Amino acid sequence: MRVFVTGGAGYVGSHCVKDLCEHGYEVVVYDDLSRGHRGAVHPKARLIAGSLGDAAMLESALASQAFDAVMHFAAYAVVGESVDQPLMYYRNNAANTLLLLELMARIGIRRLVFSSTCATYGTPQRVPIPESAAQSPISPYGRSKLAVEWMLDDSAAAWGLGSCALRYFNACGAAEDGSIGEDHQPETHLIPIVLQTALGQRPHVSVFGSDYPTADGTCIRDYIHVEDLAEAHRLAIEAIRPGEYTAYNVGTGRGHSVREIIDAARRVTGQAIPVSEAPRRPGDPPSLVADATQIRTRLGWQPRWRDIEKVVASAWKWHRLHPRGFGDR
Repeated sequence: MRVFVTGGAGYVGSHCVKDLCEHGYEVVVYDDLSRGHRGAVHPKARLIAGSLGDAAMLESALASQAFDAVMHFAAYAVVGESVDQPLMYYRNNAANTLLLLELMARIGIRRLVFSSTCATYGTPQRVPIPESAAQSPISPYGRSKLAVEWMLDDSAAAWGLGSCALRYFNACGAAEDGSIGEDHQPETHLIPIVLQTALGQRPHVSVFGSDYPTADGTCIRDYIHVEDLAEAHRLAIEAIRPGEYTAYNVGTGRGHSVREIIDAARRVTGQAIPVSEAPRRPGDPPSLVADATQIRTRLGWQPRWRDIEKVVASAWKWHRLHPRGFGDR
C-alpha cells in the first residue's frame, strides 16, 4: 500500500511513518518542517518539504504516485496558543484540511486516517469518555479538529470518502529503540518538560493548578504511548471502507495526575525534579480518560505500553541520548 503522510516529520506522525515503513508500506511524507524535523523521518520514506496551504505543490505531490490512502497529521496542536491565535489554527487545521480533501476528491484518493483529539469533547460529563459523548470543545484547537471531523462525515456520502478519525488522548513516550522521540519548540507536554528538568535544562516543573476536583488536586490525563498510537493508525487504515466514516478513542482507559507523572519520573531518573505551583491554564479540563472499547472490539487494538514508568523510561532514553532533540533548530 502507498500512503501519503502529511505532517510525517512531527512527533506522532514520524512514529507512525516508522511503523508503516517497518511493516512494508511505501510512504511519502509531506511536511513544511515548521514544527517537524528532517531527522525524524524514517530513511525508507521519501520526504517532500512543502506547505499544506500550497495548493499547486500539494496537488503535484498527491498526484506524483498512485496513492492508496492518506494519513493526516499536519496541524498545530497547542491549546494555549490556539486561544491566543485562533485564526491561525482555523487556517492551518481546518482550511488547509479542506484543501487536502478537495484535492483528494479530484485525484480520486478515497481513504484517509485523521489525527483527531479528545479535545473535541471539551469538559466531559462522564469519565471514561465514550465516542458517543457530546463534542463541545472549549478551545479553538478542539473546535478546529471537530470541524474536520464534520468534513469527513459529510464527505463519506457526498463523494465516497472512507475515513477514520482517531481521537487520541495524551500522546507520550518515544520509540523503544531510542531512534526518534519528542522535540517541540517550545515544549508544552508534561513528560518531556519533567525530563528536561531532570537533565538540568529547566529549573523546575510548573504545575498548572492544584485545586482541581481530583484526588491530589492536579489534572488527570490518559497517557497513550506513541508506538501504541502508531499501531492504531495502521490498523485503522487497513480497515477503512469507501463511503464510511468512523471515529475511535485511542487511550489506555487509565488516568494519571500531574503529580503522579512527576513522581514516576523521579523514580525513573533518580533526580529530585523541583516543582513550582502555578495558576490553572485556560482550556484545561480536570480529567480526560478514554473509553477505548470500540477500537479494541472492532480493530483488535490493544495498548502494549500500560506501565507509566516504562512509558516515562522510553522518553527518558530518548532525552538522554538526544539532549538537544534532533538538533536542527
